Amino acid sequence: MPLQHLLGQRRLHGRGNVGQEQPDTRESLWQRVILRCVVGSRAYGLAGPEADTDHRGVFLPPTQLFWGLNPPPQQLENDQTQEVYWELEKFLRLALRANPTVLEVLYTPLVEWATPLGRELLAMRGAFLSRRVCETYGHYAKAQLRRVQNRIAQGKSIRWKQVAHAIRLMLAGVHTLKHGQVLVRMDAQREQLLAIRAGKLRWEEVLAWHARLQQELQQAREQSPLPQEPDWERVNQFLIHARGQALGESLP
Repeated sequence: MPLQHLLGQRRLHGRGNVGQEQPDTRESLWQRVILRCVVGSRAYGLAGPEADTDHRGVFLPPTQLFWGLNPPPQQLENDQTQEVYWELEKFLRLALRANPTVLEVLYTPLVEWATPLGRELLAMRGAFLSRRVCETYGHYAKAQLRRVQNRIAQGKSIRWKQVAHAIRLMLAGVHTLKHGQVLVRMDAQREQLLAIRAGKLRWEEVLAWHARLQQELQQAREQSPLPQEPDWERVNQFLIHARGQALGESLP
């Protein structure tokens, strides 16, 4: 058994099921994890003493499960242990779209578990990067700040942790476009981000910083060494390879 899980509320997300559930098979998917990482504040270098340890990763169901009327779920969650795992194909599709949360799984320095196939996935992480990062990171950050602005308009208090998250996304996006590597650990910007999280910057200062970062993000996109699109074919071949590997009983 490669991973030990605390008892908690586990949830399955994804396709609907036809007919009778197969609980033994579904529970065994938790033992099909090929990549397990720490993300969030601990990976960013921003964790306080009370911070949770957030685990994210990828699981690979037996290929035979896709042939029947009850395909495997696309996501596994355990709220108590702060774990989320994506089914491999779902993970690959999100990464190809430059989803920030998924890309962090590929670039976090805190990898706790990887099978040989999981290590292959990490080795090809550059195939997922493209100039799409500009749109996704910018959109995610703007959405976070919009929620904060809505709270302010309603007379509610500012959630400074959410504000810091938005600025961190912008910083990571600019770095990724400039250097072709997803920035996860925020050592250079740590004090500034912690100051935002502690509410030590005025809201107007944060908005001005965000505006400057928007300009930097667009400029970085124009000059980026990254391609316009990710390497879809390489990723597709990896998925075919993984499905072949998962025909066996052991975890590849």
